[in-house]
Amino acid sequence: MTKHCKLYVLLTTITVFVIFAAIALGACYQAVTTEVHVRYAGMMNIASEKLGKTIRGMEMNAMNVFDEVEKHLDSPDAVIEALYSKTSLNPEVRGYFAAFEPNYFPAKGTWFEPYVVHIDSDDFELRMVGSARHNYHKSDWYIRAKQSSDSFWSDPYYYYDGSNISGHYTTFVKPVFDAQGRLACVCGADMTFEWLGKELQRIDEDFRNNELLNQYKLDSDGDFFTAVLDDDGSCIVSPEGKKVTLTQEQMVLSLSEKKSGTIDIDIDGVPSTIYYCPIERVNWSVAIVVAKQSMWGVLLRLSGILLLVAVIGILLIWFAIRKVKG
Repeated sequence: MTKHCKLYVLLTTITVFVIFAAIALGACYQAVTTEVHVRYAGMMNIASEKLGKTIRGMEMNAMNVFDEVEKHLDSPDAVIEALYSKTSLNPEVRGYFAAFEPNYFPAKGTWFEPYVVHIDSDDFELRMVGSARHNYHKSDWYIRAKQSSDSFWSDPYYYYDGSNISGHYTTFVKPVFDAQGRLACVCGADMTFEWLGKELQRIDEDFRNNELLNQYKLDSDGDFFTAVLDDDGSCIVSPEGKKVTLTQEQMVLSLSEKKSGTIDIDIDGVPSTIYYCPIERVNWSVAIVVAKQSMWGVLLRLSGILLLVAVIGILLIWFAIRKVKG
């Protein structure tokens, strides 16, 4: 075999290996991206369903308290006892209140709002919080309850009074009507977001240890975390040290319209993909934040393996060609 023929065979072999490697890498890329999308989209839906169930359970416990208030509208003392009666149902509730219409109980005047608040792991105490300074009749949640006549979750807010109950809250609110159909009061269950943080932590741990979810996992790094976003794109809860804030107009519109989707964004300088979908009953969305390096890591490893195989193959063929006498 002449030198010209050997060179031709070698170049042909290199071309074949390059084409094969490109096709294989393209197939690997498609397989990895498809697997990643299916897995994290599935995790997103599971997280949304779990959070929805937890929220429904908290609503049911709060409704039991509100129902007791509705049954005991005959006197202020009976209302207070009703608020106390089922405080043990949900340890995550910081306090229950009943904010009454002006002069519903004439002796109590314009502002009668008993608040049974959880002060430590075991005890609750009564606080009377309605006043001219705290004119709850003008509060957004009170006005909304009167207008909607249905239960709802308030927007997240920060409450500070210098005591141990200061913190980030959300409130489950329901208007309560008396036997004559008149609005008597607006009841609420105040909750900090500690329960939501604990729930997200449990969800992430379940995902990382779930054999079925990880059975066909291709991106072995698995660098992700779960967060909850408000409908304005702000982050309600995320793991410590992680912060997700979305300001893109189209993304915020998508969240406010309770849509599902994905978006590519840098989180703390790390290129990431966010999978998001709404949570039932609240104006929040669950978000699975995945670092793109998780996907690129496996592709780089596959590229390295393909390159090594190609180089070894080319070298073997080159040595075989050299032994052929020409």
